[in-house]
Amino acid sequence: MKKSFQLNLLTVTISSLLLYGCGDAETTIIEKDPIVVIDEDDDHDHDDDDHSDDEFIIESMGRLAILSGDSNEAAIVDLDDSELLDTFTLIHDSNSLTASADFRFAIVASRSNDYVGFIDGGMWREDHVAHLHDYEQAPEMNHLELTGSRPTHIIKHDGHTAVFYDGDADSSTPAAVQVLTDTDISTEITDIPTLNYTMNMHGVAEPMGEYLLSTVRRDDAESTSAAKILPDQVAVYHLHDDEYEQEQVLDVLCPDLHGAAQNGHYVMFGCADGILAAHAHDDEYEAEKILNIASLDGLRIGSIYGHEENETFIGVASGHEAGEAILIKIDPENSEMETLEWQPEIDASPVSYAFAYEGEAFLVLDSKGFLNILTAHDHDGEVHWELAGSVDISEEDITTMPEGMSFSMTVAQNGHYVYVSDPIAQHVLQVHIEDMEIEGDVELEFAPASITWLGIAEEGHEEDHDH
Repeated sequence: MKKSFQLNLLTVTISSLLLYGCGDAETTIIEKDPIVVIDEDDDHDHDDDDHSDDEFIIESMGRLAILSGDSNEAAIVDLDDSELLDTFTLIHDSNSLTASADFRFAIVASRSNDYVGFIDGGMWREDHVAHLHDYEQAPEMNHLELTGSRPTHIIKHDGHTAVFYDGDADSSTPAAVQVLTDTDISTEITDIPTLNYTMNMHGVAEPMGEYLLSTVRRDDAESTSAAKILPDQVAVYHLHDDEYEQEQVLDVLCPDLHGAAQNGHYVMFGCADGILAAHAHDDEYEAEKILNIASLDGLRIGSIYGHEENETFIGVASGHEAGEAILIKIDPENSEMETLEWQPEIDASPVSYAFAYEGEAFLVLDSKGFLNILTAHDHDGEVHWELAGSVDISEEDITTMPEGMSFSMTVAQNGHYVYVSDPIAQHVLQVHIEDMEIEGDVELEFAPASITWLGIAEEGHEEDHDH
């Protein structure tokens, strides 16, 4: 059954003083009904509790966090009734947006301002042993703020969010990694598990429970990277008393390392000459190199996407300039890679990639406003990705796209939906992935710069790659 999503906003405009801005500005205040809050400290006698699990489970589509392209504001929208729950004025103008590991928090990062902040989306789940307990409350700004140098790659996996800080050569600030859970964020933790380096680098870290697979930059004279800011090794770190200590350096070099992903069995890193594939074996990690294939013709795989429910990875190979992109299937079990049968159109540059929440589909959103849905099929024991169909998500003239903006998408983690934002039409569309149909429309009063899904996730989520 299709459900129409319309957001009718009752607004009252007041003037306000904005940080990092000049002159007059306006802030829109949204009048809305109060949200019924479920008491987080609600006391239950679980030993004598005869209630079914359903009494503590919330059925909800979730919420969307949306960055405005017109101002330094973020909005939280309820997807059940398309109600705008709240807007938040952000400290900085230039921000990126992603979700925390358990999708409770919207993570707002400003790389140029050395800042990471958190907005509580207001929905989360706790395991009370006897049952799962869901909570729903009004969104609010969390007081925790991270201030490391140049936060760039933010990756989540299995309940942990890793923030990689590149550091800065001009100020002699070394790189670092901080790892948090949603509980850490909600309690506004002060002693954050941290990995400190001795030099800056454009690196990446993959969290693995109490372990961390993170990049290593060697001295320029030793490095095999053409761009010395890029690392060429990976090390295994173990958490001890809120600090990560190096336990192992993988013996496979990875020049010009960029991009990483994991699927629960393998951790993959993109290299100039191929893919470094690492996996745990007998209490330590082993690594091998899957060499680039001839069809890449000198391009390197610099972005990788993985999912716990899928044995293969999708790599994206491209040059330094925007334009050509080649999609590659990477099979670590058989140490193979091959180009996908479907490739993006030459005149349509991909702007966003994602796995569906159960890993059964891979989504490519392009600059012409088409959502391309690829599905995996087993043929003679091998997985092949094929184009199942494309959805035209814009009726607008794409040449009128606001400068510096693009379409963007986020995948629901509790159903077969993807949400696609259109800055030209100033709305967000809800697309059913399996049916390949647009089933909802959230109208906005601003151009959305980026979006991310928040809510109570079901089992199995994608590996995130927001920067």
